Amino acid sequence: VQFVESGGGSVQPGGSLRLSCVASGFDFSAYTMNWYRQAPGKGRELVAVIGNVGGATYYVDSVKGRFTISRDNAKNTVYLQMNSLKPEDTAVYYCAASPFDAWGQGTQVTVSS
Repeated sequence: VQFVESGGGSVQPGGSLRLSCVASGFDFSAYTMNWYRQAPGKGRELVAVIGNVGGATYYVDSVKGRFTISRDNAKNTVYLQMNSLKPEDTAVYYCAASPFDAWGQGTQVTVSS
């Protein structure tokens, strides 16, 4: 099982980024996919979830209305569109799939003026 995240960068408050995560080593379309983040000095936080069937989604309260999770099963890829970014969104972002205990290198998002 492998995840490769990309799309991070440095943006000003109010800016946007689109993260991508390409998964391999398992039947991507059969599993719920998750985005997590870890800010400096803090634990890993679940940010968004998308189901394998029907695309049901969940968002942590702090990103509701600003972030959108989506997936393309043909490309084994999950996305996180992040709009109206705030400094508190600064973190390393990771994707994951339950029940696999596997993590990629993550992608750094920095929001600063």
